[in-house]
Amino acid sequence: MSTQRPPYDGWRRLDPRTVLVTALVVAGVVAGAALPAALGLSNWLGLPGGVLAVLGAGLLIIGVAAGADRVRWHRTRYRIGEERVDLHTGLLLVKRRSLARERIRTVDLTANLLLRLLGLVTVRIGTGEHGGDSTLELDPVTRAEGERLRRLLLERATLPQPGAAHRDGELAVLDPRWIRYAPVSFVAPMLGGAAVGAVMQVSDWVGAQGEVIAWVGDRFRDTPLLWMIVALVLAALVAGVVGALGLWIEMWWNYRLEREPGGTIRVRRGLFTSRSISVEEARLRGVDLVEPLGVRLVGAARLDAITTGLAQDNESKNADHNTVLPAVPRPRADSVAAAILREEATPTGAPLTPHPRAARGRRLRWSLAAALAPVLLLTVLGALLTPVLLWIALGCAAVFLPLAVALALDAYRNLGHALSGRYLVTRSGTLRRSTAALERAGVIGWTVKQSYFQRRAGLLTITATTAAGGGAYAAYDTDAAEGLAFAAEAVPGLLEPFLERDVRPGP
Repeated sequence: MSTQRPPYDGWRRLDPRTVLVTALVVAGVVAGAALPAALGLSNWLGLPGGVLAVLGAGLLIIGVAAGADRVRWHRTRYRIGEERVDLHTGLLLVKRRSLARERIRTVDLTANLLLRLLGLVTVRIGTGEHGGDSTLELDPVTRAEGERLRRLLLERATLPQPGAAHRDGELAVLDPRWIRYAPVSFVAPMLGGAAVGAVMQVSDWVGAQGEVIAWVGDRFRDTPLLWMIVALVLAALVAGVVGALGLWIEMWWNYRLEREPGGTIRVRRGLFTSRSISVEEARLRGVDLVEPLGVRLVGAARLDAITTGLAQDNESKNADHNTVLPAVPRPRADSVAAAILREEATPTGAPLTPHPRAARGRRLRWSLAAALAPVLLLTVLGALLTPVLLWIALGCAAVFLPLAVALALDAYRNLGHALSGRYLVTRSGTLRRSTAALERAGVIGWTVKQSYFQRRAGLLTITATTAAGGGAYAAYDTDAAEGLAFAAEAVPGLLEPFLERDVRPGP
């Protein structure tokens, strides 16, 4: 008798421990609000009365939340059918949703610390399309059930792939030395500013903001203003660096990238909140090598997948849902890109065609205009109001103008495009340099833009449109003839019907 698993199941329920999870989460929220609430009620009811009132209200809130989740559990069921996945839920408003199995592209597993301790996961089943109706969420089920659903729903017939010499199995695994790139990302100064803002906000809530400012002033009473500002900025940066390191550890600890036998690229990562993201290779259209300025200066890059199979909701965007490799040394990123694409040599490392010198002039003009605008404004205000603004304008000019020139020249050096085997490659950006390798078969159209000034300079911007990734990948300010030839060669027959040809009558 065959023991092969059937391709469908009967109706199933979520794990009943969802009620316990909800009760514990609400209890944590109530506990955080209990102390200020008890102190506030003590002014009217006395200390014992305030504590008892808060305790009773807290227990009531926890009970109501747990009861509501118990009803949700009782009314929720799901089924994996031969052709569809069904989810029924709701009490007064009954929701019955269904996804065709052939359209399912992602089955992602997520578990915060509490779910991990209980052996549970949240399963998100998606088609990779926009809108809430394209995703079903099972919250929670056991980890074993989540893995079973992932394997069952992502099973596909194994198709021959180009470059099949690349084996299945592990493509990359965490190297703790990669953490050194966390402090040079843009996250560090952002977290530093957020830390300063949080201190001021919390002190304002408790009515101690004036005391905090006075305490900082006392520490720098005999320090010149300039050095006080430098010290405070350095302190904020240190806080940001610590926060960036902690965030990196939480997001990327236990990282593992692997290719599974059924033709699926899987990313697993996370310290407290574990995440498992699966990308079907049939939906993969290329990779994007991303180099933010700080990361690029130390010779590193991260790798994003260009695919039609990733959900595009806000949650997944905030979670770097399409990032398959964190910031690592650039050669390592190139080698992982080649392994993911099953190529002997990575397209992201292909020699690029530089763009004309006219493109450099355009970037210099844009950058200098952006730097001069505040300088001119401060100059006018200084002439009308106070000479102090004139000195500030001079300082801004001394700092911003050389910086603007340096960034413009760097942006020009980063421009390039090329064809590399099955892929077209475009590169642009300075604060965030992006080298995108897009499969030529994934291009569904071209957009050609040429402004008046571009036309005078003999330039144009050619953009490949695709259903994957960001939807558009552009080669900015290419030579007009060269850009059109690049598009025509990349996808023969797609652009030619729209080209104007110089047809002259014979003599």
